[in-house]
Amino acid sequence: MSYEQFISDVVKVVEAAGVAIMVVGGATALVVAVRRAVHVDTRGTAFAELRRDLGRAILIGLEILIVGDIIRTVVVESTVESVLILGAIVLIRILLSFSLEVEMDGIWPWSRWRLASPSSRSLGQTGSDS
Repeated sequence: MSYEQFISDVVKVVEAAGVAIMVVGGATALVVAVRRAVHVDTRGTAFAELRRDLGRAILIGLEILIVGDIIRTVVVESTVESVLILGAIVLIRILLSFSLEVEMDGIWPWSRWRLASPSSRSLGQTGSDS
């Protein structure tokens, strides 16, 4: 077995792990959401929690798939065309990750400081930030 073949097999394992995380994470999120929906005290939050849990599973799976793409491009297929394709794939997956994070948190990442309690803000902020 050649080095390139070995790395190619490693990439397949990494990609399979990324897909498995999304599938298992999604299935787990669905099972947990059904349990929450059955209980009266958590029924109101079941859908929001399902979306959050699904988003997390997808985000982790996408990150692992990016790792596989980087390994394949750097080690196996280091041509200009493969690097450009990698750049496009990474850009698309970053945009997906960003939009999923905004969807899960309900706020832009640069506005997260507004959610922080006054005691958790760093010293030196006056509260008059806009």
